[in-house]
Amino acid sequence: MSAPDSIYAFDKDLTTRLKRLEGRAPPFWQRWSPSNIAALMLVTLVLLWLLTNVPNRFFNPEVLRITVVLGLLGLWRFGWWFTHALRAMIWEKLVWPGKRARADALWQAGWRPRRLHIQMTTYFEEPSITKRVIGSMLGQIRREQIPTTIYIGTGSAYDEMIIRQFVETHAQDIPDDMAELVFIRQNQPGKRMAIGLVLRAMNRAQADPDDLVIFMDGDALYGADVLEKCLPMFGADPELQALTTDEEVICYGPGWIARWLDMRFAQRRLAMQSHALSGRVLTLTGRMSVFRARRILSERFIRTIEADHLDHWLWGRFRFLSGDDKSTWYHLLSLGCKMTYVPDATVYTIEVIKENGLQRMVQNFRRWSGNMLRNGARAIALGPRVVPPFIWWCVVDQRIAMGTMMVSPVMAVLGSFATPGYLWNCLIWLLFSRVVLCLFLFRYSRRADMAWPFILYLNQVINASVKIFMIYHLSKQKWSNRGSQSAGDGSGWREVLKGAVAMFQMVTAVSAFVTGLMIYVGLVPPPF
Repeated sequence: MSAPDSIYAFDKDLTTRLKRLEGRAPPFWQRWSPSNIAALMLVTLVLLWLLTNVPNRFFNPEVLRITVVLGLLGLWRFGWWFTHALRAMIWEKLVWPGKRARADALWQAGWRPRRLHIQMTTYFEEPSITKRVIGSMLGQIRREQIPTTIYIGTGSAYDEMIIRQFVETHAQDIPDDMAELVFIRQNQPGKRMAIGLVLRAMNRAQADPDDLVIFMDGDALYGADVLEKCLPMFGADPELQALTTDEEVICYGPGWIARWLDMRFAQRRLAMQSHALSGRVLTLTGRMSVFRARRILSERFIRTIEADHLDHWLWGRFRFLSGDDKSTWYHLLSLGCKMTYVPDATVYTIEVIKENGLQRMVQNFRRWSGNMLRNGARAIALGPRVVPPFIWWCVVDQRIAMGTMMVSPVMAVLGSFATPGYLWNCLIWLLFSRVVLCLFLFRYSRRADMAWPFILYLNQVINASVKIFMIYHLSKQKWSNRGSQSAGDGSGWREVLKGAVAMFQMVTAVSAFVTGLMIYVGLVPPPF
């Protein structure tokens, strides 16, 4: 669904969608619409018909070795997935209730942070979205009565004027010492520089080390009671240094992209709860994360945000364009800082997708996967003594998975040359397995959607393909959300030569990968 043309219509539609998403998710059985129940029954009947009428070729002698590999990979990947699901359930049922009870008791007893600092960056955002964001922020400051300084990192007077006019109109009842508004106009391009300037302004204001600092984006709306649910977590746990929240997405764009984003956020909830059981998370999301000031106001941290970089044998030293949240995460991870996830504090992300949906999907994967790969290697280098072993292996697995994900489809196609019809058996297993996975994912969504099994596999294949491309092109970065920033696409002869070397590496590696599988299948003889 595209965004309404008029500001009034957009604001009205946004209000309707927010009301629909507020509150706890309905019970599992209420998440099923008649159409999705019918779709599940249809898929089940199709699977039963296929299992009855399609010969089982998995154990044919010509493809038995392929079946063994696919079976072992399936046991590994699905075993790992269900390990996350079990850990998430343990955390949700046994660990989280106690944490919530202690934090709530502290809040009700009157605990408040001395001062709250909110760091937000915005760049030519839709005015109606900006007003909603500032309004949600001011509403909670007004209710909780926490002295707050709001630092807005901007790139022009456009956003400043919108925010200032809104605050002057709608925050007249809030005393100046309760909500101070500070604009930081960046003098260098990029979100990272804007964040760095804001942090330096906090230092000049002599923020106390025990103050709390919120990092948030200009298109993220506070859900109900976010401050009440997040801030006392730090009072209840003196070792806690950072947390991130749940997210819901409000998408204006192609319907299948909205469904894909809903599925991605359901996956995120499951993974976050599993990771939180180890006292760490794999990202401190830029949409909304909270930190103790002492950890993020050091010169080292600020320079990490402003000028984080990677030294690569081919690409040389290059700065990170996006991924400030990954830089923040790595910095705290290297210090052994405790982090957590707050599942009942929700921030609403507004996505307005005007370009081609598939193109935006690939762009997002390039940014997310690039950020992960650029930080993953150095996180792995910290070792399981610095990083909790489970979290350390999660980072390792992210790199392994991009290869193992591509083994199954390639071997299924190759197997069909050895035994015609083998691909059909693989497709039946593919449909069955993704339906089972999604039945678990529906537990972390607000509604069941039988399009997810098909979108899930598309998501996995495209994500793995993009990761394989990005591992050889780490310097290539593009971020359309911040004025179409790009890096690593220079036209000089050195850059062209580096690009050619990277492409040669990738083609050689992929060719060797496919050739090795063809030798294993028996389609080509071994070279020796």
